[in-house]
Amino acid sequence: MLELTMATVSAADAGATAGMTMAEAPSEPGAVLRVGRDAAACRLVTPEDWLFVSRVHLEFSCGADGAWRLTWLRGSQPDPASEVRLTAGESVQLLVYGATVPLSRGGSGEIVVQDRTAPRSVNVGFYHEV
Repeated sequence: MLELTMATVSAADAGATAGMTMAEAPSEPGAVLRVGRDAAACRLVTPEDWLFVSRVHLEFSCGADGAWRLTWLRGSQPDPASEVRLTAGESVQLLVYGATVPLSRGGSGEIVVQDRTAPRSVNVGFYHEV
């Protein structure tokens, strides 16, 4: 099972903890959870006017082996308006636009989608239950 918790944070919300949303999916081949502005395609939806987030920005997918992967999907723009950072344990990794990275089995961490032009971010915590 992969559990996700998302919070959207802006400078105006500094210190606020409200507005968290959650999603989960079983660790079965083909299971998918998406994060983005498009409510029809994503389980975790960001504000529509936060254009630094693509309509479908992040995709968590479960492979045939039951392992989860995170993909920063390429949007309609050639250069992203955000950066994506993955923190798991002591490891911090900046993702490359369009990259896919594995999530550690039984691990937990956080993905931060940071606006490059304003003090706003989308923070997605994850826990892979085995």
